[in-house]
Amino acid sequence: MKIEKRKLPGVHEITLAPRGDHRGYFMRLYDKQIFAEAGIDRSWLQENEARTEKRHTVRGLHFQRPPSAETKLIRASQGVVLDVFVDLRAGSPTYGQWDCVELDAAKHNMVLIPRGFAHGYCTLSDNSVVTYKVDSMYAPTLEGGLRWNDPQVGIAWPVSEPIISDRDKVQPLLTELEPIAEAWA
Repeated sequence: MKIEKRKLPGVHEITLAPRGDHRGYFMRLYDKQIFAEAGIDRSWLQENEARTEKRHTVRGLHFQRPPSAETKLIRASQGVVLDVFVDLRAGSPTYGQWDCVELDAAKHNMVLIPRGFAHGYCTLSDNSVVTYKVDSMYAPTLEGGLRWNDPQVGIAWPVSEPIISDRDKVQPLLTELEPIAEAWA
């Protein structure tokens, strides 16, 4: 397992190391000790899965406000997605900036996104499955969103007219959101 820091503080890309033979492979998805050695110490409380049938579908950008803000550990368990995240942490020097990681089931990579980020993804293949762990329980009343195509954020999505939910089409712009009051250092 290889853990690398990304450009936005607190974000890490994790590349898994499957061991295989003529039967297939075995792969460790999570190791508390390896994560702790990389400065990532979380207790995962929930695991979710989302299947998307059509490529060029955008899901997000979503987040939870404190006290239910979530750290997410995300992977494509089937297919390929462009995973995108935007820093919404109050006082962060990278507030409003975005980054992305292409998650590919065949490459066995994941991304860890800390609390205080909006998160979404664009499917790059049909029948994509995204699984993710979170370290806080979902609270519908604390759910928020950021418009997927906010021009101020300027995400370079790989598709100009995605399949997207009506709800995600009308999420607030960055200028309409209050930063997430969550310690980010």
